[in-house]
Amino acid sequence: MKKIRVEDAVGTILAHDMTKIKRGEFKGAAFRKGHIVKPEDIPELLKIGKQYLYVLDLGSDQLHEDDAAKRIATAISDPDLEFTDPREGKISIVAKHAGLLKINVDALLSVNRMDSIIVATLKNNFPCEKGTIIAGTRIIPLTIEKSRIETLETVAEKSFPILSVKAYRSLKVGAVVTGSEVFSGLITDDFGPSIGKKIQDAGCSILKKIVVPDDEKRISKAVLELKDLGCELIITTGGLSVDPDDVTRVGVMGAGAKVTFYGSPVLPGAMLMVSDLSGIPVISLPACVFYYKRTVFDLIFPRVLAGETITGDDIAAMGHGGLCMNCEICHYPVCSFGR
Repeated sequence: MKKIRVEDAVGTILAHDMTKIKRGEFKGAAFRKGHIVKPEDIPELLKIGKQYLYVLDLGSDQLHEDDAAKRIATAISDPDLEFTDPREGKISIVAKHAGLLKINVDALLSVNRMDSIIVATLKNNFPCEKGTIIAGTRIIPLTIEKSRIETLETVAEKSFPILSVKAYRSLKVGAVVTGSEVFSGLITDDFGPSIGKKIQDAGCSILKKIVVPDDEKRISKAVLELKDLGCELIITTGGLSVDPDDVTRVGVMGAGAKVTFYGSPVLPGAMLMVSDLSGIPVISLPACVFYYKRTVFDLIFPRVLAGETITGDDIAAMGHGGLCMNCEICHYPVCSFGR
């Protein structure tokens, strides 16, 4: 690699993108890799702080930053992900479909401990839309020894894939809305504009919604009716506090569901209960889901859609990041909640 003065570079070919930064307005390539330097380019190159350029003559044991980034992205990514073209030595890794981001965190740490190689990602279990950029990778120098990328590829192969997005399923959902005050019409049933909307926005269908009073036998009967109807997910709302009238927990158990856990270190949503009814997940939500825009439901629903079984350990881990800040303008999931 030979260093030459910018003033002497006319006619040479740029070996990498040249970045220009204008505070608050622009950051990107002023000149692209492969550009042939012209006399009129010299003043602009000087303006962006380039007094010298490198002319590359790579040996067989070296890789250019663009080629290295391509190999890193390929090594760590599930085949169902796609990549952008290299820009300024960086490649972005993109979700091809909506789903739940899954990261082998230990393997990612091993990669980022390698000298001069970086992979920056979103957090594990981030809910992705189609086209979400889930990670970016590059090397720090302009070139790198091929053997170091080969070492990375060996490490990644043992933990493949380090990055993947589990596609969401379109589930048939049944709902049991509990509460004598709702059943009698004393207050409005808010299931539709809150939880119901989130279910349908996720591409799922609501086969049936049953409104019942605070009666454990009627709750059990409703849950079993939804099971027999072919629901793949059953959601109950309300009736989970310590009041003597709140009997949803007893009613769900009376239907034969086995409680996986009751209570979560997430606010809003501390009274969450998750059960299993002959392989059908039953999510019992506290009444707070009708009031707050984001609750524990937003954290566990994507994981159920991705086909994951939520364990007590999973819920315990949600305490770190489990406090919603109830921002006036909600930017979830681009925030600390659930992260």
